[in-house]
Amino acid sequence: MMQFYDSLDRVPADFGPSAVTFGKFDGVHTGHRRVIESLRSVARVRGLTSTVLTFDRNPLSLLDPDRCPENIVTNRQKRELVEAAGVDAMVQLPFDRTFSALSANDFVARVLAGVLRARVVLVGPDTRFGSGGTGGFAQLTELGRKLGFEVPHLDLHRDGDLPVSSTRIRQLLAEGSVAEAARLLGRRPAVRSIVVRGQQRGRTLGYPTANLSPDLEGFIPADGVYAGLLKVDGRSLPAAISIGNNPTFQGVPEKQVEAHVLDQEIDLYDRIVEVEFVDYIRGMEKFDSLAELIAQMGRDTAQAREILNRVIA
Repeated sequence: MMQFYDSLDRVPADFGPSAVTFGKFDGVHTGHRRVIESLRSVARVRGLTSTVLTFDRNPLSLLDPDRCPENIVTNRQKRELVEAAGVDAMVQLPFDRTFSALSANDFVARVLAGVLRARVVLVGPDTRFGSGGTGGFAQLTELGRKLGFEVPHLDLHRDGDLPVSSTRIRQLLAEGSVAEAARLLGRRPAVRSIVVRGQQRGRTLGYPTANLSPDLEGFIPADGVYAGLLKVDGRSLPAAISIGNNPTFQGVPEKQVEAHVLDQEIDLYDRIVEVEFVDYIRGMEKFDSLAELIAQMGRDTAQAREILNRVIA
């Protein structure tokens, strides 16, 4: 079981010695997992504690909020994904004003070499750290020589000509390109929340939906209709998923995520569910009549069923 620490003060005095990687790890995508695989391999050979060091928020949320992007995963999702990747320990530091003022030298000496007793540090060649992002790979390597840890060279994980990055995945999700995002994530993008009572319009139209509370975990893709899976109690149920504010109806002020489970009715009220997005079907549309909407919903469910039969089977 992975050990988790939410501050340096909670890390035991006898921690390590360790192999460490550090960064935001938003999404824990295939690039991150490639680093974690290397980390685990080095730690296993050297008898070290494989450790992921990250932060409780994107540093930009404190330093430059206007430029801070939306997170792909919540802290809880990140912790689950890092644990599933098989590391020994995760340290999630509160990124506050005090920590943001820590110089690059002090971060390495106090945190990496000090508290975590690092013997190997694995990061990408473009890594930045310390107050103002003044620290880089060359400085980390030099400090490692002085403080007793190695910094092996790691190439960025690439997908074709482009590196795999959280920024690129965010853009794909914002466009509705969930299948392409899934390839870079190494898993299907998903959101998670509790099912709440809506206005029962879907049931009235013959397509009952599970309405997710807007207080959800995960990055919501672009408005539209998707083929996907609704996961609950270890079951994966095929579903047609709608994202948007239902423009055919008036008085729906906020974006909703709704999932219609295909070919069965199931009571999901007050249950926590995860909705995985498999592929995009169409954009959100306003229809002139309920008859047109119902006809389109029939086509959507048929297309979702066809996609899921092809992809999931």
